[in-house]
Amino acid sequence: MDGVATARSPALIALDWGTSSLRAYLLGPDGAVLDSRSAPQGIMQVPGGDFAAVFEAVTGEWRHRWPELKSIAAGMIGSAQGWVEAPYLPCPAGPEELAGGLVPVPGGALLVVPGVAQYGEAPNVMRGEETQIAGALALNPALREGSLLVMPGTHSKWVSIEQGRIARFDTYMTGELFAVLRGHSILGRFARDVPKAAEDAAADAAFLRGVQAVREGGQVAPLLFSARALVLTGGLRPELSLDYLSGLLIGEELLCGLRGRREGVVLIGDPALCRRYREALALLGVSEVREIENAATAGLWRIAIQAGLAAGISEETV
Repeated sequence: MDGVATARSPALIALDWGTSSLRAYLLGPDGAVLDSRSAPQGIMQVPGGDFAAVFEAVTGEWRHRWPELKSIAAGMIGSAQGWVEAPYLPCPAGPEELAGGLVPVPGGALLVVPGVAQYGEAPNVMRGEETQIAGALALNPALREGSLLVMPGTHSKWVSIEQGRIARFDTYMTGELFAVLRGHSILGRFARDVPKAAEDAAADAAFLRGVQAVREGGQVAPLLFSARALVLTGGLRPELSLDYLSGLLIGEELLCGLRGRREGVVLIGDPALCRRYREALALLGVSEVREIENAATAGLWRIAIQAGLAAGISEETV
């Protein structure tokens, strides 16, 4: 765990509790992070499902020192496999709806943010991203009137914002497809046989080559095997094959997600992954791309304020 001592009066305990990790934040009266702690105890790494014990181990010192503080969490901790299931809210949904849908864990020590669902013939769900979106809208209010948020990851989300709410969204399993192909297909064989990392410039070039191949070919399915064939025919170094494969998959996602749009894209997520998306977007002719950092903590703070959970802070004072 990590932490930084603070002399300022805190207002909230906020947790980003996902599948593989847990991060806890002690937030001040302006929403700034006063202290933080982390543990490799996502919901799938909690022995016996004893979430209460993990919550106590990570936040107990704060809660004992400041017993008046409320605690809020977002992420997979609110899934059916988590501490308590926080039902999905239907689109459109924004910070107000999320605050109204908070679900307490048994005993009430922690309130959990619900996910968001899109119903219909092709339903879709998100859990955790809705809080990042609330944070992005708080950090950049101009996005509320209408924007396209792209959230790269294992299951990338493309989210349309209208009037400050999640209006609709799509999910692309880009990251998971890459992991499956890398670890369980012939396309990952070269990388497993030649584990040496490639230099950044060569890796970036191979990645963009993959994006360009999809841009010219239009469909990824007939191009996937080229990640192997290029190596076998001397057109690509073995250690660059996964970068090229990543370019194919991300390029396909971007072409589908953009649907002719060439401006106003906002990236939210891991900085290294966002950098690759930015490079791919530039190759596809999208130059107006912004990035938003620290969206999760900003979203937890925004939802807590809306719900009246932050000590001594009201909606009218922020």
